[in-house]
Amino acid sequence: MAGHPILHVDAGHGLAMAIIATAAEPTLLLDDDLVVIAASDSFCRAFDIDPAHTSGLRISDLGAGEWDAPQLRSLLKATASGSAKIPGYEMDLTAPGRPIRRLVLNAEKLVFGGTQDLLILAVADVTDLRLAEKVKDDLIREKAAMLKELQHRVANSLQIIASVLLQSARRVQSDEIRQHLHSAHHRVMSVASVQRQLATTGEDEVRIGAYLTELCDSIGASMIRDPALLTLSVEADASVTNSEISVSLGLIVTELVINALKHAFPDDRPGTIKVAYRSQGATWRLSIADDGVGMPSGDVGKPGLGTSIVRALAAQLKAAVSVTANNPGTMVVIDHDEHVIAPTDKAAVPLLI
Repeated sequence: MAGHPILHVDAGHGLAMAIIATAAEPTLLLDDDLVVIAASDSFCRAFDIDPAHTSGLRISDLGAGEWDAPQLRSLLKATASGSAKIPGYEMDLTAPGRPIRRLVLNAEKLVFGGTQDLLILAVADVTDLRLAEKVKDDLIREKAAMLKELQHRVANSLQIIASVLLQSARRVQSDEIRQHLHSAHHRVMSVASVQRQLATTGEDEVRIGAYLTELCDSIGASMIRDPALLTLSVEADASVTNSEISVSLGLIVTELVINALKHAFPDDRPGTIKVAYRSQGATWRLSIADDGVGMPSGDVGKPGLGTSIVRALAAQLKAAVSVTANNPGTMVVIDHDEHVIAPTDKAAVPLLI
């Protein structure tokens, strides 16, 4: 009844009383003084009220006085005067010695031509529904808290692993082993950065710009000896993605930035590395460009572990990898187009990782 226009009923009160008496939903028929004219059997059963002692009572006198609610009376009076309606008004019904019940009330004015105006009040008990919603909300909050704690622990564990790798790299004598340990350290830190963002937001969403900036700051701090000679910057829009995709993007950026730092600027050559990310819907582009010495000509040998990682991650993301000369330098672009099925290996030129 809530939300409907005022009903103009030509039938008499007797018809209205007959309809109320057989209503499946707990319903009251009231006059404009809030006196009960008729109560449905379902109302009497639902609220344990003797049907023989309802007619002629004010609504405030029903039961043990639990219906004597000042705000309810005010709303019903306003409805009777035609100045308001009760569309889904919720109230707690507190009866002595009984649990509190949550009710949803809908009231509407009935207009009989030339006779006394009446009110229909329909009542729905939503106690169990609200309890179920509360239990669900509590479970969701508990799950979110547990997930946040788990993400904190994972991030801390990853940082510990990264520290151990870095300490090991400082102790080994072999330059090759040291480079592998440094690479492993940066890969672990790229995942740890995602975990820190997830633990902060409490949601499975990562802001790509903030994540890649933090990641590149970490790489630059450990690998760029002179920031005056080499700069590493990030340009990204306000895109947000899930943790799985962001981890893959972070690992790709880690591999390609490290590759540029290792090979693009020999003999303390100055230069810049720019990481860029743009997206529109499910279509996105990630690029890593440097202005270094560029790709070597001729046979560059078998692709390294880093190249395999980048290609595998791109394939997992259903994205295409392309490597082009940047004049000067090199640009690697990872494209994902929601309308195009990317090939499994578009990068014909191996990277020197």
